[in-house]
Amino acid sequence: MISKLVATVLLAAALQVQSDWRPARPDYSWSFPQDHWARPGYKTEWWYFTGHLTPRGERVPRYGYQFTFFRVGLAPRLPEISSTWAAANLVMGHAALTDLATGRHLFSEVIYRATPLLGGFGTYPDSVLVWSRGPVGTGALWTLRWNGRGFDFTMADSARGFAIDLRTEPVKPLVFQGPNGYSRKGLGPTAASHYYSFTRLRTAGTVALGGTSTRVTGESWMDKEFGSNQLAASQVGWDWFSLQLDDGRELMLYALRDSTGAVDFASGTVVPRAGTPRYLSREDFLVRVTRNWRSAATDAEYPAGWVIEVPRERLRLAVEPLAADQENRSRQLTKLYYWEGAVRVRGADGRAAGRGFVELTGYGRGARPAL
Repeated sequence: MISKLVATVLLAAALQVQSDWRPARPDYSWSFPQDHWARPGYKTEWWYFTGHLTPRGERVPRYGYQFTFFRVGLAPRLPEISSTWAAANLVMGHAALTDLATGRHLFSEVIYRATPLLGGFGTYPDSVLVWSRGPVGTGALWTLRWNGRGFDFTMADSARGFAIDLRTEPVKPLVFQGPNGYSRKGLGPTAASHYYSFTRLRTAGTVALGGTSTRVTGESWMDKEFGSNQLAASQVGWDWFSLQLDDGRELMLYALRDSTGAVDFASGTVVPRAGTPRYLSREDFLVRVTRNWRSAATDAEYPAGWVIEVPRERLRLAVEPLAADQENRSRQLTKLYYWEGAVRVRGADGRAAGRGFVELTGYGRGARPAL
């Protein structure tokens, strides 16, 4: 009887905590630059950067990179516990570097409670947006800062033998992904996130690999997304594309999949060279998989080539990975692995038409995204 009572109380508390998370709403009132900082009260939030980097003196990009900080909500408010270890959030960081000439792919991760000694989230107008300690054995911090125009970030992993230190500034203005940044993820009114991007960021800094530091320049893509209901129970993962086209346009597409592999919900955005973004519904584009790749490490089979058609934009694009194995595999969280990779884009005539990144989650047995 006592155990049943305890279970009832715990269940009621859990439901109350869940109901306390703020849902994304179409009438969200944006304020910049303040909204680059953390938005407490939403369950999940991330700052995501990817790009292609060229060593000084070379003409062809040599590296693809990813840098992401996540805020994972444990509770809507800080627990009323008299302890410096009390935390309402986790700080999680993922970073990857791919040598596009050799196909070598390195992945690093951190995950800490948001506490004064381990990591946390800055408040406006502090320059620091997010910070954390590095991986075990790495003395340097991981940091993300607002530099007044763009974002600076740095990470290092001594055990994996790589580091990234980059400064960015926008080439094009901020873009909302969905009207007023309200990005639908399903048919329900709260199945959505608040979502914006900088689709082209001029980038410069250094990457270190195997003890050698290289000065690089390039172009990056940045996403900021926050909400409380990213995936429905029936959705197992997503395919997401961020493509920077040589004609000055950018294309973002995502497709959420159900347990059968069928597309459950899809949307997208075309960003013109100049002017107002054009939003795409599921009926406005087609993504067809042309080949697959199976991971020897996880046995997950991923799409590894696509043809994308957006008829009203007169786009027919062939997209293919620049390296086969760009799978990020967590050492800390069981069943957390996903493919995050640099891709090339060709037009209908077969000529080079751009570059970008693709993210594939929920492939492989039991690999539903943790967020």
